Amino acid sequence: MHVSHAADAPVAPTITFDQFLAVDIRIGTIVEARDFPEARKPAYRLLIDFGPVIGRKASSAQITEHYAPGTLVGRQVAAVVNFPPRQIGPMMSEVLTLGFPDADGKVVLVAPSEPVPNGGRLF
Repeated sequence: MHVSHAADAPVAPTITFDQFLAVDIRIGTIVEARDFPEARKPAYRLLIDFGPVIGRKASSAQITEHYAPGTLVGRQVAAVVNFPPRQIGPMMSEVLTLGFPDADGKVVLVAPSEPVPNGGRLF
């Protein structure tokens, strides 16, 4: 499946509410962020705390244009937590950290406008 990252991407096909509910998007707090030099494209290794039910999960995120590792720790982010883990170089990425493209196609992270409990599910 090809995913377009442009702001002018066409609207995706209509889905049912049950299909939407199948995608488990949760909020978590980044507890560790490190450079990931082994990645093909510039990325960071993130460790995100999704609370007591899901726990801490690893993610590879191509967010180096707008963020430095030191500014990421403590930031809440949204992620898909029910995709199968994916091997990215030497690491296993367990969740997909979500973002939107800026005008240049660089990732801007999705986050709540107010703090919320880790593990909360998007609805």
